[in-house]
Amino acid sequence: MKSLLLLSVACTLVALAFSDTAEQKLRNCNDVRAAYSSKGFNVNDVPNKYINGAPLKVCPQGFSCCTVEMEEKLSQQSHSEIKAPVSRLSSNMQSTFRQRHGHFDRYFKELLVNSEKSLHKMFTRTYGMMYVQNSELFKNFFADLTRYYVSGSPAINLESMMADFWAELLERMFRLVNVQYEFSDAYMECVSRHTDQLLPFGDVPRKLKIQITRSFVAARTFTKGLSLMPQVVNKVSAVSASPSCVRAAMKMLYCPYCSGQVALKPCQNYCLNVLRGCLANQADLDTEWNNFLDAMLGLADRLEGPFNFESVIEPIDVKLSDAIMNMQENSMQVSQKVFQGCGQPKPSTTFRTKRAIKETAFTGRFRPYNPDARPTTAAGTSLDRLVTDVKKKLKHAKKFWSTLPETVCAGERIAPGDECWNGTAKSRYESVVMGNGLANQVSNPDVDVDITKPDIVIRTQIAVLKEMTSWLKAAHSGNDISFQTDEEGSGGEESGSGCDPPSCATDRDIYFSTPPAPRAGPVGKPSGDAVSTRGSLLVALCGLALALLAPHWR
Repeated sequence: MKSLLLLSVACTLVALAFSDTAEQKLRNCNDVRAAYSSKGFNVNDVPNKYINGAPLKVCPQGFSCCTVEMEEKLSQQSHSEIKAPVSRLSSNMQSTFRQRHGHFDRYFKELLVNSEKSLHKMFTRTYGMMYVQNSELFKNFFADLTRYYVSGSPAINLESMMADFWAELLERMFRLVNVQYEFSDAYMECVSRHTDQLLPFGDVPRKLKIQITRSFVAARTFTKGLSLMPQVVNKVSAVSASPSCVRAAMKMLYCPYCSGQVALKPCQNYCLNVLRGCLANQADLDTEWNNFLDAMLGLADRLEGPFNFESVIEPIDVKLSDAIMNMQENSMQVSQKVFQGCGQPKPSTTFRTKRAIKETAFTGRFRPYNPDARPTTAAGTSLDRLVTDVKKKLKHAKKFWSTLPETVCAGERIAPGDECWNGTAKSRYESVVMGNGLANQVSNPDVDVDITKPDIVIRTQIAVLKEMTSWLKAAHSGNDISFQTDEEGSGGEESGSGCDPPSCATDRDIYFSTPPAPRAGPVGKPSGDAVSTRGSLLVALCGLALALLAPHWR
């Protein structure tokens, strides 16, 4: 009996000891102190035991391990923590497309440089001093193409620039194939004004104008679109959270601390409602963002196909040589039409002696141009590879803004099932999840959102995307675009071609019995015919030499 009594007393003491330990654990804030300190805050801010939470402004006001000062600091921390994953995702997006913009921009510029070098090398070998003495014409041609790519149509009118180029080339070649005559500036103006009627270069200028315009507009607009993406993401992601969003974030992330449940994470649907309320304005960007990406993808298809910048620029030396060959082969007919329309020129006194003819005529040896001598591919890559890569990134970027809440409210940030923080306790979250966008937040149970006040920054970026989408769609149709936001584009003057009707009316009437040039039609990738004509350069040279010497052999 005595033993039984002793055992009973012992059990009672053990039970009392465990009860007191459990109560002490319930009352102390040791876990909160450790978690609070791990965030970088002063552990002395945390009370040792539960205190009256009545002064708290956000968290439940029963017994709590939080003071008002702690709640304020944790509120600032929650603002940073809810912004961090959005900032990280936005930064990744900015980095991705800033890098792709750099790849494309560098590629297009290097392709232009390499193409100019290729032409210079080819024409120097083929035409010798005759080209060297006129090389600034071709140098200026590439300079204008580069200027257009960099600054757009406010700086360079492509159509006028190319018309001026062909007119100047005709003038120089016309003088070369008619060295026995003298031509005044007024006479050459007459010749230049009727370049389109004379068709001295065959159909090359028409085709090249279409190909260059479409490929340059597509390349330039696509590059502008890539440069716009990081700018938009940067401005939208920098939008500050509203006070109600910060309050909701505090309640979701750190109110469990105040109740001593530092390891408790929010329910997923609770997190979705908070993030959809906080990112309501950003989600409204999604529609125009997706339209912009669709337009970028459509123009990318054009760059891979009929508006391929690479296939136009790389063989441009051969195309220009084709045009020169056409002029050489038809120089007699062209000259006769010019003499008929502009009048018979005066014979030149400079080229009457055989010595003068010998000094003027080209006497160098022609070498067949080796296509293997073309420079290596620009930027160490190809347009097809660049486009394939960026299309994957563009597709991945779709619905970026509307899916941000799902992306943030996932993984270790939330607790699956019902063992989660629902805003007031560890239990199931019962509220309905709101849709995306500002209009859907009118009944958000966790974030007070004023749906009557859209964010101005984001609305501005929606307008920017809408305008860029219209430019992309225009470029998809091959139409030139004027980028009013260009840094260098505001001060450029368009170069003119021909003459204005009033001044033309003062000249004598000219009749060229040449059919009008055919209308420009759709042109896809340049055919292999242009590339295969390299061997015809020798014929072109012979034609030029014969044209120069024939008048003196009669």
